Amino acid sequence: MLGEISYLFPSMNINIIANRAAYAATIQAFFAAEPCAIIGVLSRASDGDVAAEQISAWEKQVEILRGALNPSMEGVLCFEFVIPRIGRRVDNLLLLGQKVLVLEFKVGSKSYDAAAQTQVMDYALDLKNFHAGSHDALIAPILIATAAREVVEQADMQPIAGVFPVMKVNASTLRTVLAQFASSSPEQTLDYQAWLKAGYRPTPTIVEASQALYKGHGVAEITHSEAGAENLGATTEALTVAIDKARSLNRKVICFVSGVPGAGKTLAGLNLVCERRKHDERDQEHAVFLSGNGPLVDVLREALARDEVTQSKKGAQPVKKTDAERKAKAFIQNIHHFRDDNLKTTAAPIERVVVFDEAQRAWSREQASKFMRTKRDQLDFDQSEPEFLIDVMDRHDGWAAIVCLIGGGQEINTGEAGLEEWLRALRDRFAHWDIYLPAQLEEGGYLPSLQLAELKDSQVVRLPALHLGVSLRSFRSERLSQAIAAVMSGELAEARTQLEQVLKNYPIVRTRSLVVAKQWVKAKARGSERYGALASSGAKRLKPLGLNMGVKIDPCAWFLNDASDIRSSYYLEDAGSEFDVQGLELDWTMVVWDGDLIAQLDKALGSWRYRNFSGTKWQEIRQLVDQRYRLNAYRVLLTRARQGMVIVVPEGDTQDPTRSPEFYDPTWKYLAHLGIPEVPVMSPA
Repeated sequence: MLGEISYLFPSMNINIIANRAAYAATIQAFFAAEPCAIIGVLSRASDGDVAAEQISAWEKQVEILRGALNPSMEGVLCFEFVIPRIGRRVDNLLLLGQKVLVLEFKVGSKSYDAAAQTQVMDYALDLKNFHAGSHDALIAPILIATAAREVVEQADMQPIAGVFPVMKVNASTLRTVLAQFASSSPEQTLDYQAWLKAGYRPTPTIVEASQALYKGHGVAEITHSEAGAENLGATTEALTVAIDKARSLNRKVICFVSGVPGAGKTLAGLNLVCERRKHDERDQEHAVFLSGNGPLVDVLREALARDEVTQSKKGAQPVKKTDAERKAKAFIQNIHHFRDDNLKTTAAPIERVVVFDEAQRAWSREQASKFMRTKRDQLDFDQSEPEFLIDVMDRHDGWAAIVCLIGGGQEINTGEAGLEEWLRALRDRFAHWDIYLPAQLEEGGYLPSLQLAELKDSQVVRLPALHLGVSLRSFRSERLSQAIAAVMSGELAEARTQLEQVLKNYPIVRTRSLVVAKQWVKAKARGSERYGALASSGAKRLKPLGLNMGVKIDPCAWFLNDASDIRSSYYLEDAGSEFDVQGLELDWTMVVWDGDLIAQLDKALGSWRYRNFSGTKWQEIRQLVDQRYRLNAYRVLLTRARQGMVIVVPEGDTQDPTRSPEFYDPTWKYLAHLGIPEVPVMSPA
């Protein structure tokens, strides 16, 4: 982070603190300064030695900007403005009137590279969404390819949601564009001092967050919501205190962290592991993040490895991909590999602090025993997965700590035991373990058949800070998770009330056309915002529409690769299921609803028809646990989007008995009854 640098703004008679820019000055002060003095300020503000190429680029920017700006203009010019979430610096920001111009220079370039256009749009969107001073401003991303041809077809560009399309200019035409912005709405002016001092609160994806934490940033730096940052900080502090107390008293402790969908439970776990590992050489805790969510583990590991390799190329010692992957694997592990490794020995593991993500998905005794007998040749295995995992950590002499991240309503697979299996094991075998948990675990269906009173009072400590109640996933609407919960439970009045609030800032629309839905998400996404198709694993009759849920996606390619890769989510050819996307997210989603879950408005409140497609026909799902898995699958799919979603309910086909309109029409009517609007008619491209 750049230190705070003070600049005198003589024409405004104010002294401004620019804590994100390497250089900031009024336009008049910029013209009054010697170019070498400006370069000197930029050099001193940079980390390490400044390459000759960078100095040359700055000199060219100063020259071009002096030719493009008018000394009489009222405004502020910034060089090297930091965008924390992206981890990049904008070449220049120009504050003119009520507009923020984002200038990205490609000195010597003869073309307006597509990647550069995406880059400058990302900067603009990031400011609009996460910089407090920019929420009500107009943002204009401008790409300056200094040696490129003139582009004349952009004179009538209009902003969309406060952000203009990318404007493409060269060294000569920049002057005209800046003059147009300076002359428009001159009576409306930003408070430049307030803008430069305004807070920046990003909401990163879990991929971006894991990369930031891995590099040593704290949750307060990467969290958009003030309440969310405070909540996460309090949770980390509570966990740290509990673990340190267990260490000092030589005891064993297990902490349960609950939270609403998207509240940052995974982020809290990753943050704790990062904090504990900072002192690992001294303390030998070997803290590790464990998850049974294979796609999440694969995507995060790959993202960390790719980012480390990319960042290392900027230094003197590039890192090999294999070395980066090995390091990432030590940080994030698959819980099943951890389990299998500890089946081979009765020795205590090297790890003294383990975080189990989505701990409610650990297997029941029946499921674990069946798997061990058939897949691991462990004929006498007779434990639930929670019991075995606690037993592994109980092997330590002295202290040990387990943190379980618990999501409500997220069990989506056969044999997932939920929170109760952990507590039964603690009650029956591990009464010497201290238990920390939030009171919310006694509510909301976490414990359908077990009471906390069954545990020893001295064993249980209730801590409110262990519940994360603020959704961070959708920075446009913190109500989304509550709204979807009401939709799935059939609480019609509550769902309508919640959705009415959500829809003010977070678009949810419906359509019966896959083509229209694809057009909608593509039109909404700008820059590198990621969009993709989602469908239930039980959606077996979407195949005629071109979505074959029998074909597995490659999660790393789907979530991480760019729009040029046909395997990526951008192509909208392969849909991610609830198993692929749980714990991850996209900016915009297209959720395609099949006949495996049908709303029944004419039945009891909250009634659904649950079905499974087997062979050549649909079959009713009778088991309550399997019904819950299907309902939770759609709950997961409907809470993956950070910025908005379109729900596709096909019309069906009267000629196809497996796709009869009666399998889709009731759900379509239910969504309409909830007040979710249809996709507005779009003008032809």
